[in-house]
Amino acid sequence: MRPAHLALAVLVAAVWGVNFVVIEVGLGHFPPLLFCALRFLVAAVPAVFFVRRPGVAARWILAAGLVLGVAKFGLLFIGMDQGMPAGLSSLVLQVQAVFTALLAVALLGERPGRLRTAGMGVAFAGIGVAAYGEGASGPIGAFVLVVAAAAFWGLSNVLTRRAAPPDALSWMVWVSLVPPLPLLALSLVVEGPAADVAALRGLDWSGAGAIVYVAWITTVFGFGAWGFLLRTYNASTVAPFSLLVPVFGMTSAALLLDEGVGPLRWTAAVLLVGGVGLTSLGSLGSIRPGRGRGPGEGAGLRRTRRAAAAGANGPATAAPAAPAPAGTSASRTPSTASRPSPRG
Repeated sequence: MRPAHLALAVLVAAVWGVNFVVIEVGLGHFPPLLFCALRFLVAAVPAVFFVRRPGVAARWILAAGLVLGVAKFGLLFIGMDQGMPAGLSSLVLQVQAVFTALLAVALLGERPGRLRTAGMGVAFAGIGVAAYGEGASGPIGAFVLVVAAAAFWGLSNVLTRRAAPPDALSWMVWVSLVPPLPLLALSLVVEGPAADVAALRGLDWSGAGAIVYVAWITTVFGFGAWGFLLRTYNASTVAPFSLLVPVFGMTSAALLLDEGVGPLRWTAAVLLVGGVGLTSLGSLGSIRPGRGRGPGEGAGLRRTRRAAAAGANGPATAAPAAPAPAGTSASRTPSTASRPSPRG
């Protein structure tokens, strides 16, 4: 990989990792479902007018939008709003690679192989360590919501593999058209019109900046750059850089949010990143160029590999909060007077 492209891959991982901290800030301004709706709305508009529709059936766009945008991000944002720390969320979400592998076995008939099976076992051990640590010091319910979000992310990855979009950016922009209305409807029912209106009326530069970052920097730039790298190099060369996302996520959370990282969390990080790495290597290794393929078959193979890497290694645009101090509510919606500061 050329030095400039190597730097670009690291930059994208950094953007996706720091994104968790940025959404921590955003959750200080908006209820989680409303913030999620705004994130997808701004990501889709006006970009959808400048990006060609991906060459896939509309049903795949609709399905991915509901699973990824509404289910995955909805659960993630609520979990973070309920007190799941930013750095830990960036780490736990990486278990999506394990859920992707499991769902691919169940729904696509893939065979995991020994390497992927070992990786899944190591990653789930990391989840167990993280759950034990979070259960002792933080809201276990929020932790469960983020793990559930990772499972839905895995399902969206399987959908992306089936759809096999040729370009990561156009796919993400058009998928982003689906979630805003369902999320807005859920926000009105769950969070209430009063909370939504109050958040929009109180919009300031910090809140607007958070929306712009998670929508344009993370989605438009991040997926655009990632798609360029996947068009330039094999997926097996690009995909491992996604393992840097929790590194940047945990580091930025520690530096900017004063989020502590104890021995249990470090142990969970080593197990999770190592397990996800083994799972990803096994997944990429299972897609090998065959002999005697014609030009069309080779192009189809590259398209499938890029779609798999685009789906399985994209960012989680979210960031959580530290648990609320004693005597305050753990919920972090703007309408709650006892909401702690994003920086603690």
